[in-house]
Amino acid sequence: MPYPHSGPTGLGQVAQQAAQVLYQHRLVSTRQLHRLITPHHTRSEYLRRQLHTLREAGLAETVGRRRSGQTDLLWWLTEKGATAVESAGLLPQRPYRMSPEAALGPLQDHTLATVETGLAMVEWARRLGHECGPLDWSPETAHHYRDEARPGEDLALIPDAVLNYVHTDAEQRTRTLLTYFVEVDRTQMTIARLAQKLHAYAAYRTYTPTQPGPRGARTPRRPHTEAWRSRYPAFPRLLIVLTGAAESRLDRRAADLRSLAASDPALQHTDLRAGITTLTKLQDLGPSASIFLPALRPAEPCDALLRPPAAVTA
Repeated sequence: MPYPHSGPTGLGQVAQQAAQVLYQHRLVSTRQLHRLITPHHTRSEYLRRQLHTLREAGLAETVGRRRSGQTDLLWWLTEKGATAVESAGLLPQRPYRMSPEAALGPLQDHTLATVETGLAMVEWARRLGHECGPLDWSPETAHHYRDEARPGEDLALIPDAVLNYVHTDAEQRTRTLLTYFVEVDRTQMTIARLAQKLHAYAAYRTYTPTQPGPRGARTPRRPHTEAWRSRYPAFPRLLIVLTGAAESRLDRRAADLRSLAASDPALQHTDLRAGITTLTKLQDLGPSASIFLPALRPAEPCDALLRPPAAVTA
């Protein structure tokens, strides 16, 4: 995907790129920024200098995060920095603003885990010759729908991220855009609630809004088409990424999620394609490996979630 380089004026290209990444992903560590923006540099000193220019200009702020005996800074844009990025007009505007309280709050680990998931896809795309860049996923985009199981309610499905990935095949000379809904689970919610998210994705998959009929008509007009078709050329595949615990516990959690999904009548005949894996597997083995346990299919690992539709066999 093309990477826009314009942003806050008066800054170097790396600082501008960092500002865009911080605007889109809200809270990102120095190490994550290094791997996203300057992976070709062995050391991160140059990036750190560029980040400090953002802070000195009042465009970014930091808090410290101690992990494994080392301190890593977490960066976010100030109101001034967000306004500067928005003025360039290159990224979709996001109303969310980070604050010191939010950066240190309970959602810190989840936000960083979502970035880490996108980062794993970026790094493996580089290795595999595919395309996925630092701005190719967008966090918490609302998708409005209605569910027959909850009549009369206006609902919103909000994935942790919507990620775009271009699968390239040099031999076949093909390029295929794959879109994913990403749900990152750090074992903070119950399995029942996680299973309910599967139900929500299945409901959104088939949700077809009806157009209001003429004034005074007793019935609405005939249904239009599924709501998702106005946003995506094909319905995104769902990636459920587990983290925040030992791999053995996460494997049990995946099995429990499959069991609950199997007992949900609404999921018995859905066309939803959903795979479960762990962040460690995604980082170590990559999305093209057999690391995905189908949430709604037989228990064999499924490596088809990263293939173009014509190549899908699972």
